[in-house]
Amino acid sequence: MRDILFVAGEVSGDTHASHVARELVARGAPYRLVGIGGDQMRAAGVELIEHTEGLAVMGFVEVLEYLPKHWMLLRDLKRRLRSGNVAAVVLVDYPDFNMLVAAAAAAAGVPVLYYITPQVWAWRRGRLKTLAKTVTKAAVILPFEEALLREHGIDATFVGHPLMDRVAAMPDRAAARQTLGLGATDRVLAVFPGSRGQEIERHLDTFVAAARELQRRDPALKVVVSAAPHVTLDPARCPFPTVRSASFTVLRAADAALCKSGTTTLEAAVAGCPLVVAYRTSGFSYAVGEWLVKIPNIGLVNVVAGKRIAPEFVQDALEPVAVANALATLLNPASPERRTMIEGLDVVRAALGQPGAAARVATMVTTLADRAAGGAAKTHGR
Repeated sequence: MRDILFVAGEVSGDTHASHVARELVARGAPYRLVGIGGDQMRAAGVELIEHTEGLAVMGFVEVLEYLPKHWMLLRDLKRRLRSGNVAAVVLVDYPDFNMLVAAAAAAAGVPVLYYITPQVWAWRRGRLKTLAKTVTKAAVILPFEEALLREHGIDATFVGHPLMDRVAAMPDRAAARQTLGLGATDRVLAVFPGSRGQEIERHLDTFVAAARELQRRDPALKVVVSAAPHVTLDPARCPFPTVRSASFTVLRAADAALCKSGTTTLEAAVAGCPLVVAYRTSGFSYAVGEWLVKIPNIGLVNVVAGKRIAPEFVQDALEPVAVANALATLLNPASPERRTMIEGLDVVRAALGQPGAAARVATMVTTLADRAAGGAAKTHGR
């Protein structure tokens, strides 16, 4: 039995890859699933070569200490790819490492499906040439990515955003509040400081200070912090209740949210929760990013909208009182800013496509793997 090799280097990639793996298992795909991933991939039936824990880092300086581990993993993957046992590779996000894996797979003659491709529309557009040479099929999750990649010779298909697969299970406002022990008339702020240790270290204190400023103005305001399952927040730094692995429940219960830039901003759009986007990184990483990034907004909700519908507070602009002022307007049910943002979030949600992304990707994977297996069988027959 030949392998389908998954490579996902962080929590979000683990989630998306696990959904594809479950689809393959449910269909009885005649392949062994192996890869780099996390607990969700393992639970879905993937035999882990390496756990993602300790792999996910951000920033140009921060990543340096992890280079030796990544090079050792790449060396192992190259051996597997050259063995002839791999029918197809499924890369999920994690571009700095996965671009190298794609090149190694292409050199070994193994077809590559890249699910959630590098954000070449934001920076490092030179990667488009490399992707065209190394990727067999690209499954993209933002509506404008398909045309961009196809213009550069990449066989890309918009499969819809994987967040849409969770819509059916998303609770309504009343059920979400009941689950979290909140009253029907409570005014609620959701706080999303991030899933990585570096993000939490740089965001938590400012996010908490903004929430406290809002509670100073409105002592009845309830604050709920959403955290990834592996994250433990110091109660001395974060005095608010923490809810794990239930981002949609928290967003559906909230009147407004303070979100670290990233996929959470799209979750807010899907949930219809007005939000403020915030982000801070190291000074050096920000300076390099400011030089390289070629788009005016960093929040994905604003990128998909094609304009700024949610306020952004980045680096030095991430200041508690300024953030609190923006959130106060959104927490007001009668404010025109809130109504305008909800209308903008509706547009973003519609642009994210229909549910079924994982199923579409699984079909692409089996098509590539079956084709490769057939070619290998013919070669062996000769």
